[in-house]
Amino acid sequence: MAIHLTAAMRVIATGMTSVIRYVFTLTSTLITKRAACWSLFIMALTGLSASSFAVFAADIASSHFAANSNLNSNSNSNSGSSDAIKSDVSHIQAPISKTIVTTIQQTWQLNLLKEALRRSDSGYKVQQMSTQMNQKRKVEEALAGTVDVFWSMTSKELEETVLPVRIPLFKGLLGNRLLIIRKADETRFANVKTMADFRQLKAGQNRYWPDATILGANGLPVVTSYQYTNLYPMLEGGRFDYLALGAQEIGEELASHPDPALKVDSHILLQYRSPAYFFVSPKRPELAAAILAGLESMVSDGSFDEMFNRELKIEQLYREAKFEQRVIIRLDTPDLSPLTPIERKELWLDLFSMQGAT
Repeated sequence: MAIHLTAAMRVIATGMTSVIRYVFTLTSTLITKRAACWSLFIMALTGLSASSFAVFAADIASSHFAANSNLNSNSNSNSGSSDAIKSDVSHIQAPISKTIVTTIQQTWQLNLLKEALRRSDSGYKVQQMSTQMNQKRKVEEALAGTVDVFWSMTSKELEETVLPVRIPLFKGLLGNRLLIIRKADETRFANVKTMADFRQLKAGQNRYWPDATILGANGLPVVTSYQYTNLYPMLEGGRFDYLALGAQEIGEELASHPDPALKVDSHILLQYRSPAYFFVSPKRPELAAAILAGLESMVSDGSFDEMFNRELKIEQLYREAKFEQRVIIRLDTPDLSPLTPIERKELWLDLFSMQGAT
């Protein structure tokens, strides 16, 4: 009782009660280093010993976590038992796992995620899932908390469902699309000059990709499949005329689905604003904050661009794709979130300002 009275008088006199509550707010969000620093500061300011501070802080923590968790306190409990209070607090404040589960398999995105987490000094360990999932399944698993982070091209609906980290992973390159076509149709595509010409061609798309919605909203005919791998035989079989993929991925994708009847078109660049982000489970807001902090650090010191250019071989891609020599078909993205950081020029490549061939 004497310890409580002495501590209470000192803390009230110095106005530190709210600070102690802040310590436990920090602790509950895993900012443990900062919480420890505040604890030491309070002890130094009030003159409390570590044991006395622990007893008094336990009482405050108990009420703090009970209030924030809407728990009913037991009015008949023995408030003088600091051990019981500490036990209750540790029961309420379950530690958040430092292991994160991701569906990300691709080299660039995975390396970027790991580097961003390293930059945030978070101590997270990345665990990859081997299960293949479509977009819909990834979102469902993220909502359930079994997947912590995945990457995807964005949409307004997706950003309202899970937590977006709004740093474009490909600097807008994913929205600069080249086309896989049938070799027999090469001349047909070479004759495209305008949007009206392009609308005569039929696109193929994965049903769950936001691209299908964008193409349809721009008046382009689209045939969809629930399975991405089905699109290649569908294209060869004449179900549609082209498959549009990000410039950075199209060569590798075609090589992984070899077909002598198909090729990458050399004439058209299909362009629309479609950033890809890391998306985080709503159950892990502290993880989203850590990823964002790490990415912002990389953007700030130039290491994001350095890593991006090296791993995606951007100079070689520009030489081979010959973007400026292509007819550019520009589409609107009606579902683009107003929070998209378009004004931050450092986050985007300069492809969106090109004139292209006429």
